[in-house]
Amino acid sequence: MPKRSYGPSVKFSKGTLNVIEQANFIIEDYSAQGFDLTLRQLYYQFVARDLLPNKQSEYKRLGSILNDARLAGLIDWGAIVDRTRFLRKPSFWDSPEDVIRSAAWSFKTDKWRSQSARIEAWIEKDALVGVIEPVCNRYEVPFFSCRGYVSQSEMWSAAQRIYQAFEEYEQPTIIVHLGDHDPSGIDMTRDIADRLKLFIGADNDWPDDVISVNRVALNMEQILRYNPPPNPAKVTDSRFDSYFNAHGGESWELDALDPKTLSGVIEDTILRYMDLDLWNKDKACEQETKKVINVIAANYAEVKDLFL
Repeated sequence: MPKRSYGPSVKFSKGTLNVIEQANFIIEDYSAQGFDLTLRQLYYQFVARDLLPNKQSEYKRLGSILNDARLAGLIDWGAIVDRTRFLRKPSFWDSPEDVIRSAAWSFKTDKWRSQSARIEAWIEKDALVGVIEPVCNRYEVPFFSCRGYVSQSEMWSAAQRIYQAFEEYEQPTIIVHLGDHDPSGIDMTRDIADRLKLFIGADNDWPDDVISVNRVALNMEQILRYNPPPNPAKVTDSRFDSYFNAHGGESWELDALDPKTLSGVIEDTILRYMDLDLWNKDKACEQETKKVINVIAANYAEVKDLFL
């Protein structure tokens, strides 16, 4: 990743240079594991290491320091990511052969069709999609950013998709949900289950056979095990009283979990529901088809002459 200076260099104090040095250490550590970090994730790594207090003012201060450090060429520009804003553009090809080779690379069969259930990963925050994306892609599990409470339109669409999978393949769907441990974050899991069952059960009597929702993070067991930094629970949240009665006045953000831990939670859950022997058998069949497509690409000129 590039380090590049823009404009006149900023004079950093010794304390600020120490923060920049610590940031680079954390970034390099996670980059070596195959993870990038958002600003909030990096901030929580500072908090977890007792390098910064858990205060909103310190989060803003760190953001300002990192902004100046990047402009000064002290931190890689690609090291801190914004997963909520990105460019979408069409694909282009140099030749028909390239398109066919790309088709071979991207060709996939629905290997979950052979499994006893389908899995979808739903995560509360857009900024954390990049953490679960690699492991979800590895096992071809659909994933979805809820952005807080899921909209009614998206929830209805999800219910139709889940119902169709059950109707066509007699497969239930398991929603793996990840959210903050705070009054609204805990309630979101309940809300997802209730509304999906409402829409699925509107025309039948067996929604429980079709859908289940499994909250896999953030749970109190993980909080006790990994000790992420706490925040005061929002007393203005309409769900505060019930949350306080169950968990007390502290809350915890999903972002505070180590990305490797978060990815591991997803992978462990997927593997718990997956029959690997069936998966590998279907994968072998898929690979054979890819080979055929690549042969067609390699002999495109001859294939083309058959039709022209």
